[in-house]
Amino acid sequence: MTAQSPVRWTDPQQQELEERVAAAELAWLSMDVDVQTLRVEIDNFALIHHQLLGPLYARLDELEALVAEAVAARTGHPEDLRRAAEARRQVDELPDLDALFDSVREQEAAPPPPAAPARVRPGRDAQRIYRELVRRAHPDLSTDPAEQQRRAAFLARVNEAYAVGDAAALEGLSAEWSTAPEAAPGTDSPDRLEWLRRRLEWLTGKITETATEQVRLEQTPMGQLLALAPQDPDRLLEQLAEELLAKAAAQQAELERLLGAPAAAGDGHRQPVGDNGTDPTQPQESHTMFAQIPSTTAAAVPADAVLLDVREQDEWDAGHVDGALHIPLGEVIARIGELPDGKLYVLCRVGGRSAQVVQYLVQQGRDAVNVDGGMYAWEGAGRPMVSSTDQDAFVL
Repeated sequence: MTAQSPVRWTDPQQQELEERVAAAELAWLSMDVDVQTLRVEIDNFALIHHQLLGPLYARLDELEALVAEAVAARTGHPEDLRRAAEARRQVDELPDLDALFDSVREQEAAPPPPAAPARVRPGRDAQRIYRELVRRAHPDLSTDPAEQQRRAAFLARVNEAYAVGDAAALEGLSAEWSTAPEAAPGTDSPDRLEWLRRRLEWLTGKITETATEQVRLEQTPMGQLLALAPQDPDRLLEQLAEELLAKAAAQQAELERLLGAPAAAGDGHRQPVGDNGTDPTQPQESHTMFAQIPSTTAAAVPADAVLLDVREQDEWDAGHVDGALHIPLGEVIARIGELPDGKLYVLCRVGGRSAQVVQYLVQQGRDAVNVDGGMYAWEGAGRPMVSSTDQDAFVL
């Protein structure tokens, strides 16, 4: 009869804790990946939203204040005067967001100064590698202070690579860590049971903390806005720009109507409400204070014009102008140095995204013109297009 090795006895309580700790680690690490991704998305979306739409918001606020001032100048009613003063106060007290963003960058920057961040959506491979690295290298997997410090420094590099969605860099970090020793107590260690209890308690707290942070991020103004189109934020920016342009056009038309119409009887001697000491009832002021976004029709674009197409890759592939420069909307800010000098004619599908870019470029002192109607108008004008495939070119 062959002798058999005795079966190793396992403490049922320890086995149960091992399983609960493993499940809690999986839950927390999965949540942490989601929250890190969401934070990157919101931060980059907020930056691009401000830089592309900020001038439109400012223009709309100024128009609303001047409309209120024109109404107050015509009626002289106390309530209209109050509304005008409140509208002007809100415009004057708006924070300098550009200075705010610059100060934040100055605090966080280290020589050499970093370029403006581009919006990043870490892919599935990056998320998978990141999750595995956090699981293997998290400082709390060790009880040794020196080891915890080493792990924290390593994870800082992991987080940096993940923030820009660099899957290749994460692969390299994963290979680097593959020989790293684990500092948690071994399964046969007498300290293992107590470590499991403390670990489970810590993980429970981290799960609650991470869930709270996710809710907080989702409820921020930018989080709520991004939630409207999480898979296609560029199209969301296009829709917002079109809405803001429509509102601004309506407000400007109302202002011109108020400035151009004769004053009502008894209102001719009212003092205008404003902060520049001029008479807002003079219609010529609207032409100097409200310059439209430079624009032209597709048919009027010169044959030798320098074109910038800000649509997405699939739209470009379906049909574009031969020789045009292609930089998707979400990459314009980070790649502004690639734009050639001189006048740029900016195209998108219908003119919304290109209007945002033109507004931004004009604010940067560049000579840019929006092509009204975008590629649909270009196609309608019978101007030539090519595709990136073997199919005939069309507007997607």
